[in-house]
Amino acid sequence: MTHASLFSGIGGFDLAAEWAGWTNVFNCEIDPFCRKVLKFHFPKAAQYEDIRTTDFTVWRDSIDVLTGGFPCQPFSVAGKRKGTGDDRYLWPEMLGAIREIRPRWVVGENVLGIVDWSEGLVFEQVCSDMENEGYEVQPFVLPACGVDAPHLRYRTFIVAHRADSGSEDMCQREDGLHAVGVYADTDSKRLSIAGQTRKRRSGFKDDRIIRNWERFPTESPVCRRDDGFPGGLDGITFPSWCRESVKAYGNAIVPQVALRIFETIAEYEAKGIKNDNRQENT
Repeated sequence: MTHASLFSGIGGFDLAAEWAGWTNVFNCEIDPFCRKVLKFHFPKAAQYEDIRTTDFTVWRDSIDVLTGGFPCQPFSVAGKRKGTGDDRYLWPEMLGAIREIRPRWVVGENVLGIVDWSEGLVFEQVCSDMENEGYEVQPFVLPACGVDAPHLRYRTFIVAHRADSGSEDMCQREDGLHAVGVYADTDSKRLSIAGQTRKRRSGFKDDRIIRNWERFPTESPVCRRDDGFPGGLDGITFPSWCRESVKAYGNAIVPQVALRIFETIAEYEAKGIKNDNRQENT
């Protein structure tokens, strides 16, 4: 299968695609440091810089799986949560690329905060936009610890399958992608995630958020002054490549999570092929 990524970062989705045995066709990333990483690890893939100025029509109907972790800062509880008013709100740009490419599958990724920002407005908009483009959409939440990572890192994934592409209907299955659903009930002001319901809060503020990252990595944001280093070393500086690496890792997806999604997509594709063969033989 062929894979391409938008907002590629350092290639979390691309690495998972490589593990799955797929071909990475192109990536698109505006950060210069991340582009160097992508070029080093995926030298055969075409590379684009700015999704806002790239014409993707050359790839129309030639990409099986298109992925994109569109910027999460507008919805992250670690930021100001400006949402659609944030200059980094680039879902419309990703939607434009989807229209030009028309991939069989789309996997979008964002922070958990997108689900309840402004009563689920953007979350519902993303799903509706995909449905209007002829895709069957299934959103769900996966934590990194679900693949044995040592941290939670809940992320919202929106998996969409082009309805006219012939694979098995996602909504007909009771396992795999359909098993962990997310939906917003705006009438009752409640949010349901994987069968669990919690009350919405106006003026959302999560007290568990770790603050004071501005001095990281010279001072731990978790332990603050008790970070295991002598106080005299708090002013130490790090080379730019180290700072960029930390930033890139912080923004990256966990590729093992993406791999589980890709494996499920491959199962759908395989079943779709078998069903097509049965119909031809009858």
